Amino acid sequence: MCLLVLAWRAAPGRRLVLVANRDELHARPTAPMHWWPEPAVLGGRDLSAGGTWLALDRRGRFGAITNFRGGPAPAAPPSRGTLIPRFLAGAEPPAVFLERLATEAAAYAGFSLLVGDGESLGYLCNRDAGGARLLSPGVYGLSNATLDAPWPKLVRSRARFESLLAGAADAEALLDVLADRETAADAELPDTGVGLAVERRLSAPFIVDPVYGTRATSLVELGEDGAGRAHERRFAPDGGLLGTTRVAVSGPDRLA
Repeated sequence: MCLLVLAWRAAPGRRLVLVANRDELHARPTAPMHWWPEPAVLGGRDLSAGGTWLALDRRGRFGAITNFRGGPAPAAPPSRGTLIPRFLAGAEPPAVFLERLATEAAAYAGFSLLVGDGESLGYLCNRDAGGARLLSPGVYGLSNATLDAPWPKLVRSRARFESLLAGAADAEALLDVLADRETAADAELPDTGVGLAVERRLSAPFIVDPVYGTRATSLVELGEDGAGRAHERRFAPDGGLLGTTRVAVSGPDRLA
């Protein structure tokens, strides 16, 4: 996943509101959002390595991960997508899980990871010397850098997201926050070592490209009781809609 905005205990009546775009090679095999049999989590699935970029369970636990662009990569790193199922399969609070993960995080290619439960939300980037930390209630944005790094697409998307939170925005309006295909001005682009042409192409919140682009937009909304809804839109290389998934999520006291 390459861009997300979220409100943690910062939207009326909702513990979590999260909207995210997954940017990936169109040729990489992927399963749409669904309930996995084991562990019992809801999310899309990378069929190459078996992991995921965004998932949640019926206990109100969830995780989301983005790749960190730039910098050296370790040789033969383990899959970053397995970190979310690992968190969801356990019962550790976010702080404990992330502190344990920090001791081995250097073995992975660059990532920024968010994990939460009914009580707290934690963040760890293995390219950030600040280490793991818990986040206060608020609105956050994450792309292929550290949390809230002011990349143009993140700043623009977060502002649009915040403008919807005070009202009764429906799912379609929230998903549309990340449907923006406008690229940033060259003077505003970060320099992550991929060259100007690629930086320019990747600067849109929604990337249209025949090889690598936005393949899915996802929305997760959870109330204070852990119940809520999840939506996913999936896209073709030309940006056309391929399909949608809508799933109601029961809270921990309504597991049936």
